[in-house]
Amino acid sequence: MNIDRLIAYFSMEIALELEMPTYCGGLGILAGDTLRAAADSRLPVAAVSLLYRKGYFRQRLDAAGSQIEESCEWKIEDFLQELPPRTSVIISGRTVHLRAWQYDITGVKGGSVPVYLLDTDLPENSEWDRRITDHLYGGDEWYRLCQEIVMGIGGVRMLRELGHHKLARFHMNEGHASLLAMELLDEEALAAGRNTFNHEDIESVRSKCVFTTHTAVPAGHDVFPLDMVESALGRTEVSEMREIFCCGTGLNMTYLALNLSHYVNGVAKKHTEVSQRMFAGYKIHDVTNGIHAATWVCPSFQRLFDRYIPGWREDNFNLRHALSLPAAEVWDAHAEAKAAFLDRVNRETNAGMEANVLTFGFARRIADYKRADLLLYDLERLKSIARQAGAFQVVFAGKAHPGDAVGRETIRKIFRAIEALKGQVRIAYLTNYDWELARLMTAGVDVWLNTPLPPLEASGTSGMKAAVNGVPSLSILDGWWIEGCIEGTTGWAIGEASRTTDPAQITPYDAASLYEKIEHVVIPLYYNERDRFLDVMRHAIALNGAYFTTQRMLLQYVLSAYF
Repeated sequence: MNIDRLIAYFSMEIALELEMPTYCGGLGILAGDTLRAAADSRLPVAAVSLLYRKGYFRQRLDAAGSQIEESCEWKIEDFLQELPPRTSVIISGRTVHLRAWQYDITGVKGGSVPVYLLDTDLPENSEWDRRITDHLYGGDEWYRLCQEIVMGIGGVRMLRELGHHKLARFHMNEGHASLLAMELLDEEALAAGRNTFNHEDIESVRSKCVFTTHTAVPAGHDVFPLDMVESALGRTEVSEMREIFCCGTGLNMTYLALNLSHYVNGVAKKHTEVSQRMFAGYKIHDVTNGIHAATWVCPSFQRLFDRYIPGWREDNFNLRHALSLPAAEVWDAHAEAKAAFLDRVNRETNAGMEANVLTFGFARRIADYKRADLLLYDLERLKSIARQAGAFQVVFAGKAHPGDAVGRETIRKIFRAIEALKGQVRIAYLTNYDWELARLMTAGVDVWLNTPLPPLEASGTSGMKAAVNGVPSLSILDGWWIEGCIEGTTGWAIGEASRTTDPAQITPYDAASLYEKIEHVVIPLYYNERDRFLDVMRHAIALNGAYFTTQRMLLQYVLSAYF
């Protein structure tokens, strides 16, 4: 169906297919889920990202847990269609030529969303310029700035070359694409017959732009030195219009997006509060993230939902009827998913995990604030719990950014704990955490762990993926879990919202709370009160799985930000 596109969605990464390495982690997965929901809803969206011929990286771990990064090149033509139009951007006085490759997302009702992946690998470009779109989050600061020029400015130009002239909204999924606003300002000035833009143009562009900020961690906000930006763009407006383009001595891409967007949102209610304090003077709205239910429900639960909740794909709110699912069939569906997951765990790690043992899962990017090692704070306590309360096993997965020494050391620490707990608590670490493994894991564990350092978890979506498969969370009260946790009904909280604020006491306090919940609540419920555990599973689906979806999330954007 040929429809006019009214919304342009820009994201540095988008997860489109299992075999396409065009994403790194949560931001890209969310972007892909958002666009799948847009296709389901026949929302008139077109999306822009970069091609990434060499992807992010493929993770390999040696016997000690040291991470080795390997390139993950892929055959572009197997997945994408090259488009004829060409456009270009100017970087340091050179013309960098761009082409686009198209991927179409088809929705459950036949709607579609075109995704345009920009590519600089053209013979008319210099060898260095041809590599600009090779690596996701690769290279140095200059490389990243060049990528963001290509995506922001080049993305708008490519949309125009492709015939998208009626776009009313430009949604920036994080600040990486905020230079698109500069191109829109130039368009406004040109339409008025001027060479430079003015404050009237700024208001017009602001009315078109929407910005979602995803992180409370400073490293998540790109800042480029002014001299570098002016060298790349060859323009003086950046330093002359400081109230729009600058903060201090650098171009802060987040503040650029804040200054030129009429609607700004955080990705959970708590994150919105944190963002409001970070960005005082700006109005920050809240739109809690979600997942694309049909993508994340495992095959056994899809069949169960198809039997008892017809229409759940078209209207995810129907999953509230999960409370009436037969308990025995819920358990059978979970057992099938768990068997498939543990088969992979045992094949890859030889961990000898057993299907009848309570299994915890922890998987996400391995960064300091995510505290992947909180469970391992006191190994003697873990041994005691396993002896006295009941057996349990744990599966970890996740990549550390190549430049993150703390994250890389955390993986090694987990490997040391695996050896120290051998024979008492089975622990496995799966390599190369990606979309495919995430689907297996979020459906195949019994309880999902999340242990971030509050308030640094913006939202988190892995627990939502677990919930839609009947897997409850045991999580720190941060991000989305503050909204999703009904204690003992949808899962369990670690710590309390009014926890200690002493930095030296936070981790010991949270670890003690985590061990108390595992020993005195989760293990007894799993082994001794299976009917009650099944009630928690069904409530996880009915209350969290039905609500924390990109279908609901997009509806909020439509009502509040787009139209």
